[in-house]
Order: sequence, then structure tokens, then C-alpha cells
Amino acid sequence: MIRDIEQIAREAGEVVRNGFGKHLDIQFKTGESNLVTQIDKASELLIVNFVKKNYSSHGILAEEGSNVKGSSDYLWVIDPLDGTTNFAHGLPIFSVSIGVQKNNETIAGVIYDVMKDELYSAEKGSGAFLNGNKINVSKNSILTQSLLVTGFPYDINDNPEHAFEKFTALTKASRGMRRLGSAAVDFCYVARGIFDGFWEIHLHPWDMAAGMLIVEEAGGKVTDFESNPTTIYTKKVLATNGLIHKDMIEIITNY
Repeated sequence: MIRDIEQIAREAGEVVRNGFGKHLDIQFKTGESNLVTQIDKASELLIVNFVKKNYSSHGILAEEGSNVKGSSDYLWVIDPLDGTTNFAHGLPIFSVSIGVQKNNETIAGVIYDVMKDELYSAEKGSGAFLNGNKINVSKNSILTQSLLVTGFPYDINDNPEHAFEKFTALTKASRGMRRLGSAAVDFCYVARGIFDGFWEIHLHPWDMAAGMLIVEEAGGKVTDFESNPTTIYTKKVLATNGLIHKDMIEIITNY
């Protein structure tokens, strides 16, 4: 199955790449910061049609609404273009993310960093890989020497979960904080040791399904802000190399 997921992720990535920098039909979902384009929809259609043709009994949960209630225990969780705002503004940081669950457990995940042609993949219990090469989280155990990454939800003007205060505190406590605009890429950069930790609130299942598995298979740790196990429906997610996890939680839970 993982080879099929990798194949369709690359094909969807080609659709996205071919649309980059072209005229876009931009629509708004919940507000002016929550965009969708015809490229998101074309990428999703390609993946969904692939699943329907090759795995007809499987369910589908996709960002742009192409949901299918399957007759089997399998569910494909699809983000056809993670980082649409970056894409629409010409910033080349966006990805295609596909996770597959069986009985509510993610068993395979693929994230394709489109413009860098970097394919991240993982199967449960088999490790995490970048273009076929095994990857691991960083070995840094000191928060003040850590590079962190985060993102803000679409309702950030309401400052949910004291997001700004958490951002400020963690920025001060670390070597630096970045915001790339694609949660899927953020997870991958933790998995390969570029970032030591990633936290965000109000993510959706398609933002996390593949990324959480890739981090865990790379040796990292993923929990909520209280160190509880997560699912793809968890609204407060912390993914780290495991070594700075406790220190980040101590700061996060103070706000």
C-alpha cells in the first residue's frame, strides 16, 4: 500500500506544481485567511479517484469535502494542498499529505514537499524515510538550544488557547521560533531533525494523520499539551524529538 500512496502523492504534487504561479480561482471558506483554489480541488479529485478505483471499499476523509463512507476498516485522510495561503502568494512551501488508518489507527503516511521534490513516508513499526533514506529526530535535549516551529489557526484574532502568549514564551525559551505555513512540512522537519519541536492548536485530521506517524516512526514523541496520547482529532498537538517534550509542556501549560 505504501508504494501506492507514494505514487499518488507524487502525481497530485505534479498537479500542484503545474498550477504554481498560474492564475488562480481563489475562494474563501471561513474567512479571508482560509483559502481554497481550483488546484486544491484538482489535487483532491485525483487522489480520491485513485482510491475509489484501487481501494473501493475504503473510506475517505478529505479537506475539500470529498468524503466517502467505506465498507471496510480503512480510511484515507487527505490534504490535497497543505499550505494553500503560501501557494496562493507564490511562497514555495506547501505539500500533499495522505494518511491511511485502519480501525482508527494510522498505519501509513506520506507527505510530499512539492517544490523541493522531497517525499516523506512511514509505515507503522517500520521507521520513517525521506526519498527512501531513513530519517531520525534530533538528539538535542536543551530547550535553549532548540529551534521550534508553530502555526496559527484561522481564528487567531480571538487568541484561542492563549496562542500568542505561548508563542512569546516559547520564543524566549528557545533558540528561535519559525512559522512555515504548512503543518505537514512542520511535522516532517521535526522528523528529520531540522526542528526540535512543533506545536499548534486547532489543526484538522488531514493536517496531522500522516505527519504524526512520520514523527513517531522517526523516534519522536507526539501528545496533546497535557502529555496525553493524541488522535487525528486532537485539537492541541505537540510533536518533538522527545528530549525537550517535558520542558515544552511545562511552558505551554502555564498559559
